[in-house]
Amino acid sequence: MDRAQKAVAVAELNRTFSEVGVVVVTRNLGMTVAQSTVLRNRMREAGATYKVSKNKLARIALDGTDYGSLSDMLTGPVGLASSTDPVAAAKVAVEFAKTNDKFEIVGGAMGATALDVAGIQSLATLPSLDELRAKIVGLIVAPATKLATITQAPAAQLARVLSAYAEKDTQAVSEAA
Repeated sequence: MDRAQKAVAVAELNRTFSEVGVVVVTRNLGMTVAQSTVLRNRMREAGATYKVSKNKLARIALDGTDYGSLSDMLTGPVGLASSTDPVAAAKVAVEFAKTNDKFEIVGGAMGATALDVAGIQSLATLPSLDELRAKIVGLIVAPATKLATITQAPAAQLARVLSAYAEKDTQAVSEAA
């Protein structure tokens, strides 16, 4: 990698650190290409990214961002999972670590807040941003649905009573004839 490529890589990592909500630092202990591909695909499906970077370049890219606390975690063969949704990258990384013994979570950060392994695992148990939005919409829609049901009930009862009287009158007329 020449100097220009390194500058581009540092700029891209710096931009990533400026835009994301969470960064999870992972250690790769001899993962195969197929395993890495599966991990990247799962990250992409969740709206997250996974990059393997040289530690020195990542440390340079951390300068001037809220994620400066990650520099101590960048030792050995590490990968960086990140997402704008604070839960997505952590959730995928924790799930993948459960099924792959060559992949471990080192720690991470949410902005200036550094997280250890337990913090990342706790973050992974939270509902994602989309799940929270769906719950909020459900909470907003439920009262409106109940209100519509309640307001329609008296009208439906009145219609049934009128229908019963109409049937009673038609039976009386048909019996008289």
